[in-house]
Amino acid sequence: MRRRQQTLAPLDPRNGLPASPEPPASGFLTIGGTTYVDPAGSYPLDHRIDGSATLIINDTDQPVTIVTERHRDHPPTAPPSPAGHPPSLVLAPGERIETRRGDSVRIG
Repeated sequence: MRRRQQTLAPLDPRNGLPASPEPPASGFLTIGGTTYVDPAGSYPLDHRIDGSATLIINDTDQPVTIVTERHRDHPPTAPPSPAGHPPSLVLAPGERIETRRGDSVRIG
């Protein structure tokens, strides 16, 4: 009996096709007090207990997206929904922001 060995790739949630691996960004991504070197993929955005804003610094060569909880399945350039919820935030390379909203930070 023949066996076929193939590495399975994760599926893209938007279309169900195999997702292409995202290349890592060169540089540093700082979220709060944590700095990631050559980040790739998504990182959780933990909110502070005291309600203060979380600092995000994009010192990479790629834009990063702060994914809002309500817009996880929408593209970052989507206009605000009829309910008035703002779209995800996109930080260009070299930008920084302090935010109290968002669910995660995604590279690219």
